[in-house]
Amino acid sequence: MSENHGFGVDIGGSGIKGGVVDMDTGLLVGDRFKVLTPHPATPGSCAGAVREVVEHFEWKGPVGVTVPAVVTSGTVRTAANIDPGWIGTDAEALFGATLDRTVTVVNDADAAGLAEDRYGAGREVNGVVILLTLGTGIGSALIHKGVLVPNTELGHLEVDGKEAEHRAASSVKEHKGWSYEKWASQLSRVVREYEKLFWPDLFIVGGGISRQSDKWIPMLEVSTPVVPATLLNTAGIVGAAMASRAEA
Repeated sequence: MSENHGFGVDIGGSGIKGGVVDMDTGLLVGDRFKVLTPHPATPGSCAGAVREVVEHFEWKGPVGVTVPAVVTSGTVRTAANIDPGWIGTDAEALFGATLDRTVTVVNDADAAGLAEDRYGAGREVNGVVILLTLGTGIGSALIHKGVLVPNTELGHLEVDGKEAEHRAASSVKEHKGWSYEKWASQLSRVVREYEKLFWPDLFIVGGGISRQSDKWIPMLEVSTPVVPATLLNTAGIVGAAMASRAEA
């Protein structure tokens, strides 16, 4: 294990993927390794899958793990899109016992935000950066000069009488069959609310729909620059590795 390497695991709805990260560059060292997310995705079954990913690399050091939930002091507090058995689980203790090492657990959007801020689309910004992951819901990360404000959950903020993610997640576009233009108008309403509250210097947008960002970012009617995420499906792994190094 090189001194400038870290290890991250990203737990997603369909896959659990991990890899060794070069902390100087934010690039993976070799390929990532992925296993299918077990169903049901209980804490115990996911811990076993995480162990399989870590053992694949014969990694011996600290590990960072993302979960799609609010995490405080290593304990999972919500379960909007995961098995409800996670609520109240001391995930750091569970993963630590399973892997027999120090494990840092972090919200998945927070991990992606950390990675994008240091190595990706926000690396030149010395101010307030907000990452939004647009998928089934809206995940968020709020970062100021490299420092994360954890568990912001901006997707649950009410905008004009409706939760932001119920108004403008990419899943809403798909479910309602909206054009990019119609969806962008709803997303603009959400982003303008975030602008009023946080006055960010930059929005970074991630999620699968960000790969078609040229089709809708120009349609947004907002004041703050909006750019697509650049690390894509490695951001969670990289951010998890960053979190593990910060706690080491």
